[in-house]
Amino acid sequence: MNKYIFLFAAFLFSTIVYGQTTQKLGYVDSQTILTQLPESIKAQGDLDALTNKWTAQLDSMTQAYQQALADYQKQANTMPDDKKLSAQQKLIAQEQSLIDFRRQKFGQGTGEIYKKQEELFNPVKEKIYKAIEEVAKREGMQFVFDKSGDIILLYADSSFDITYQVLDKLKRGN
Repeated sequence: MNKYIFLFAAFLFSTIVYGQTTQKLGYVDSQTILTQLPESIKAQGDLDALTNKWTAQLDSMTQAYQQALADYQKQANTMPDDKKLSAQQKLIAQEQSLIDFRRQKFGQGTGEIYKKQEELFNPVKEKIYKAIEEVAKREGMQFVFDKSGDIILLYADSSFDITYQVLDKLKRGN
């Protein structure tokens, strides 16, 4: 009886050990890729240029509003009531225009800047994901983590870092 228990235990142990395969993990630093990939640099430059243009427009509109408000405050005491009411309505309309422009261009999640960012960076992201997948398959990796994203690595052996291999693949284009 002991012989059967021993054989069963040996069989079970060898099955468990054989069934466990080592998994090869890898990680990338997406910030490094994004700061060195030419397509990403161009997309960021285009986005920055658009942001700067809209910020300049917003600054100009703000200065015009502030100047109109200051002029109104200087002249309010000497204005007739009908002109005062007309000036107040113009200031309210100007302020509303400023608020609408800010919301339209920079509104959280709904502004044109977020839509433009998605439009510019989606092709870049797809290219990066495809390169990561190809490098991971070539290297026999089951998992690749992004060390600069939401998933935090507490320890990473640098021999598994495929950041520069992915970057090289992207730059060579094959």
